[in-house]
Amino acid sequence: MKLDITINEEVRRVEMLSKNGNNLLMKVNDKIYNVDLRQTSTFVYSLLLEQDSFNIELAPSEKSHKKYFINHGIDNMVATITDCQTRYAQSRNSGGIADDSNIIQTPMPGKIVKILVNEGDKLKEGDTIIIVEAMKMQSEYKATGDKIVKKIMVKEGDAIEGNQQLVILE
Repeated sequence: MKLDITINEEVRRVEMLSKNGNNLLMKVNDKIYNVDLRQTSTFVYSLLLEQDSFNIELAPSEKSHKKYFINHGIDNMVATITDCQTRYAQSRNSGGIADDSNIIQTPMPGKIVKILVNEGDKLKEGDTIIIVEAMKMQSEYKATGDKIVKKIMVKEGDAIEGNQQLVILE
């Protein structure tokens, strides 16, 4: 599972590659780490990261189960976790447009139900482009402005991965 963890406004893409007891093989952005993580008491963890040792207090926020307060003796930080469900909800709320606003993608695996456009079509803001089913819910992805369909990367019925490019606009 891939998570985006934001600490002090810096986003890190984190993925657990394998787990054997307390030993974790983690990928953070594009770097691989061997981590030994042990809970020593409530909200307190011992972390061995390569040659370094840390004692970390990790307390969940009372307002959000995806926000944590971190204290490692030197600094206090807040970490916010964005998982696939959060990305899916954000995508539904924003119309499924990636950050550059010309790439339509869905953050969760799913299935292409219907493609309502062809390459070269001129779109007006609010036109429905594609319908995707994920988690037994169908989502319509709409144009956020006047656009032209540059490339359709999928076909109806295709199974798709999270964050896969579906349609490119210009």
